[in-house]
Amino acid sequence: MGWIYLAALLGAIGCMVLLDWRFKLFFFARPGVAAVVTVVGLTLFMLWDAAGIGLGIFLRGDSPIATGVVLAPHMPLEEPVFLTFLVLCTMVSYTGALRLIAYWRARK
Repeated sequence: MGWIYLAALLGAIGCMVLLDWRFKLFFFARPGVAAVVTVVGLTLFMLWDAAGIGLGIFLRGDSPIATGVVLAPHMPLEEPVFLTFLVLCTMVSYTGALRLIAYWRARK
């Protein structure tokens, strides 16, 4: 049962990739730019997490659905996977919203 959270995160990333593929929103529109944005976003969030952990703000709690694998003190394996999902979800939503706005403006 310890891999449920990681599996759910990977499934959610898979769903975002399918949306991206279907509508060519982020990676399937501009893969080079998308890779840079994803790496920069993930790096910034990981630095933010490291600062929060260092300041004692972020702590790792025990959960029966998490793997229990820790990359660093208070940094579970699931954290970079979640942050990757966060960046991907944000960018797919943002580019999708831009496309919808452009569509609505063109209809007027």
